[in-house]
Amino acid sequence: MLDYRQLQALATVMEEQSFDRAAKRLFLTQSAISQRIKQLEETTGQLLLIRSQPLQLTSVGQKLLRHYHQVSLLQNELLNSLYDAREQGFTRLTIGLNADSLATWFMAAMQPLLEQSPILLDLRVDDQDQTHQLLRQGDVLGCISASSKSLQGGNAVPLGISRYLALASPEYIDRYFPMGVTAETLSNAPAVEYNEKDDLQDTFINKFFPGVQDYQRHRVPSSEAFTELIQRGFAWGMVPDLQMKAQIKSGQVKEIAAGKSLEVPLYWHSWNLSTELGQQLKQQLVKYCHVQLEQPKT
Repeated sequence: MLDYRQLQALATVMEEQSFDRAAKRLFLTQSAISQRIKQLEETTGQLLLIRSQPLQLTSVGQKLLRHYHQVSLLQNELLNSLYDAREQGFTRLTIGLNADSLATWFMAAMQPLLEQSPILLDLRVDDQDQTHQLLRQGDVLGCISASSKSLQGGNAVPLGISRYLALASPEYIDRYFPMGVTAETLSNAPAVEYNEKDDLQDTFINKFFPGVQDYQRHRVPSSEAFTELIQRGFAWGMVPDLQMKAQIKSGQVKEIAAGKSLEVPLYWHSWNLSTELGQQLKQQLVKYCHVQLEQPKT
């Protein structure tokens, strides 16, 4: 029989990435946290936690963490059905998503659900091609991903298309592309990428301007600073059209190659475990995205 206090200790250590912070959050001593995880490992007969930087779960640890999150959500829904939800406190929703969705449409999509239910958001940001791993590891209850392939025991629901444009300021275009964009000019024109996982600029170049061996790049892990660097004329980069719609309309930024864009499909992934709140979350995201995001042509 699993001890859910021990599972809670494991989950909190992973969320906080610290035994000390986990202990403070659970009002325990650090040694008590360590002891609970040790006891859980003895119960399962498996190593669950790799004490590295950052802390990592083993495959068994990932399964236990996923189970704990699912049971916690079911328990909260049961209590809310028995008593006034306001008396039971908040339900925490851990969601994996990419920075661009967070910077553009996600909060607007979530607003009706946040207004209806006592929810605390715990958002884990990663590249849209990497959020799958967060779900697989049990770190999140659901994720927004560019992959249409669902995990075993999970499902994938299409949300819509995020259209990315290669944007730069007019001054930047005059400086680096006075005669137009070519493989040669791109090699000497600084781009900006979000982090080492961001391959949108590479994808754009490989699709439309093959032959570029390498190019200069800034690395800016902030959606706001990313677009600001572009507006200030220091880089070109791939940006969702929703994020810089006003700047495009005003002429502050322009496409470096008109008509050449990338379409990134987005999907909502979750486990097959059916909960009322989980269904509401999926339905709300689908409802919003089917109106606000471009939909695939049929």
